Amino acid sequence: MRTFRLVIACPDRVGIVAKVSGFLATYNGWINEASHYSDNQSGWFFMRYEIRADSLPFELDGFTQAFSPIAREFSMDWRVTDSAQPKRVVLMASRESHCLTDLLHRWHSDELDCEIPCVISNHQDLRSMVEWHGIPFFHVPVDPQDKSAAFAEVSRLVEAHAADAVVLARYMQILPPELCQRLAGRVINIHHSFLPSFVGAKPYHQASLRGVKLIGATCHYVTDELDAGPIIEQDVVRISHSNSIEDLVRLGRDVEKMVLARGLRYHLQDRVLVHDNKTVVFA
Repeated sequence: MRTFRLVIACPDRVGIVAKVSGFLATYNGWINEASHYSDNQSGWFFMRYEIRADSLPFELDGFTQAFSPIAREFSMDWRVTDSAQPKRVVLMASRESHCLTDLLHRWHSDELDCEIPCVISNHQDLRSMVEWHGIPFFHVPVDPQDKSAAFAEVSRLVEAHAADAVVLARYMQILPPELCQRLAGRVINIHHSFLPSFVGAKPYHQASLRGVKLIGATCHYVTDELDAGPIIEQDVVRISHSNSIEDLVRLGRDVEKMVLARGLRYHLQDRVLVHDNKTVVFA
């Protein structure tokens, strides 16, 4: 069923839900799903509605025009999207295939409602797998001595393919700050630890040295501060002293795949609202 997704964040006050619901009722809008959250610490209010598109007398542009006065009245940071217009997601990976393979499988099986216009990699290893899915593969090698040319090409490809989102599916390079800032809220990364623990490289090795009993994975938005962006989704798996580093890597890969897929799905469905460096996720 085609729906419009209305997502709102604004300073909390009395009457927000009544105003929005009354607006929809005025136009005979049919609400399929409603989610609300009031954050007492920040004083902000968050909401997400899914409305049957065929219950309204206008398309997306008409909705935007009609709703704008309410948005101004309540100082809303808001957006409305159409479920019939899937987001375009550029995937990036290096040599490890587990996260990329999982996302491609879910896309191929219609579990992820999106378009994948291309995959970008700094290595050639995954080309045949990507091209088997009928998706263009772009090899953009990164010179360790001067990465600027590579990331200029990455930026060009993302722009050329009109990407709504970029997913770093174990892309083992750090994006430059200017690219992170330009694509703020649109780049999703999977980090192979339960952040904020064990940031940076080789987190499973760090975890093994600390003798932890749980390892995890974190799906988060990318910012110019390494592994510190707003967290979308996390999960863990229990381990013991008898597990080797190789065991941790193997077990961790399963968690990484699930966490990245869930986090991306929430993003595609407009279920994630970012405020400061925190998220509200209407899962």
